[in-house]
Amino acid sequence: MDKEAIAELIDEKHTQLIDWLRQQSEESWTEGPVGKWTTGQHALHLLQSIKPLNFALSMPKFFLKYKFGKANRPVRAYDAIVKRYEERLEQAQGATFRGSQNMKIPPVSEKNYILNRLQTESKKLQFKTKKMSDKHLDNLILPHPLMGKMPIREIIMWTAHHVEHHSETLKTKY
Repeated sequence: MDKEAIAELIDEKHTQLIDWLRQQSEESWTEGPVGKWTTGQHALHLLQSIKPLNFALSMPKFFLKYKFGKANRPVRAYDAIVKRYEERLEQAQGATFRGSQNMKIPPVSEKNYILNRLQTESKKLQFKTKKMSDKHLDNLILPHPLMGKMPIREIIMWTAHHVEHHSETLKTKY
């Protein structure tokens, strides 16, 4: 997938989610199904996952290469990334990324702030995706807590799917 298409996908998935979240009641922000995250926790989790990516993409490329290395395989297609993620989620059996374990329930007073930050971080990621060279997108890698090291192009595509994954969960179970 080329970087323009990836940026559009990031925009589409975040816009759909944020629009849906803005329409939800305040109760759903702080209350969820028994034993599951609240709507607010889903939004906070997505914010927690995109911020480190944007931070990493702000670093000098030579530092990323030095710290994480270079890709040793071709970039996977979007569908292959989605399939691999779903398989890894199943293998993880409900385990949660360290930063999102025992996550606080954000109060309703933080809803607009979290949604605005999520939208801002999404726009940053779109800009950085378009700005980065294809060579860097395909050859530089970043670590993913569940998927292992991935080329930057893949981790950005995964981010779009991650938003879609949580959007579908929210829409079907909340």
